[in-house]
Amino acid sequence: MSEYLGDVQRYDAGADAGAVDKIVKHLGIALRSRDASLVSCTDPSELDRVRESWCMKKLGASDAAACDSVIAGVCETMSGDRNKQRVTFYYLVAKQMGKLGDL
Repeated sequence: MSEYLGDVQRYDAGADAGAVDKIVKHLGIALRSRDASLVSCTDPSELDRVRESWCMKKLGASDAAACDSVIAGVCETMSGDRNKQRVTFYYLVAKQMGKLGDL
């Protein structure tokens, strides 16, 4: 888990290790596949999946447009990374939505 926490801390120096751990457990076996462990901001179906599965289902958001706005913001924040780690991406989305405590 420390490699995930280290990546999150590049964007949030005071990252909540417990929240990162919960995201890692939520993603589970998907993190073993390199492709599934990354988020592509250029793939609309990938961003739809993040919105539906993470923002709306897991975080309980009801406004798809607001989720899309948060996701776009995180894509912008992480634009310097060629490989956007899914754990970091999900953490930043949850933080932007004020939902880290709900994980």
